[in-house]
Amino acid sequence: MQFLIVGLGNIGSEYEHTRHNIGFEVMDFLAKQQNVSWLLERHAHKTQFNHKGHTFHLLKPTTYMNLSGKAVRYWLQELKLKQDNLLVVLDDLALDLGKIRLRAKGSDGGHNGLKSITELLGNNAYPRLRFGIGNNFHSGKQVQFVLGKWTNNEWAELQIPIEQAANACLDFGLIGIERTMNVINTKK
Repeated sequence: MQFLIVGLGNIGSEYEHTRHNIGFEVMDFLAKQQNVSWLLERHAHKTQFNHKGHTFHLLKPTTYMNLSGKAVRYWLQELKLKQDNLLVVLDDLALDLGKIRLRAKGSDGGHNGLKSITELLGNNAYPRLRFGIGNNFHSGKQVQFVLGKWTNNEWAELQIPIEQAANACLDFGLIGIERTMNVINTKK
């Protein structure tokens, strides 16, 4: 069994450790945990590893957030994988800081990365792991908040949820989406 796990974010040093790049952070945690290195490939930084008889392909698109679908569609086709074997990891303003939610499908919720993926896949029936970044911003300041860097306190608070999200990515491949949803979506 093979799985494509895609962390959404923007490339470039100006976007490192920003709230919008939490998908990249989860991918980096997984890559470090599995002791694998990233390679620049078509439309993405990519790596892979084997875990308990399953192959996990990790992706950090280089297409920028708004064109994430380009990388996702290309690598699904290149790896000859079904959408069921795709998991997208992204930031979510509607969830409290560090809260994670796994869904089998759903709307884009105004997230431009999901909009792009849905548009290029032609449907929204793909799993996604939403990672809460909170919504602690003043009216009209959403873009600055999302593209803003984590505070030291926030970053410290996120270390356990990042590990939980990485483990959820592995569980997705090992025990399936339904069982993983039962574990992840019920955590306090």
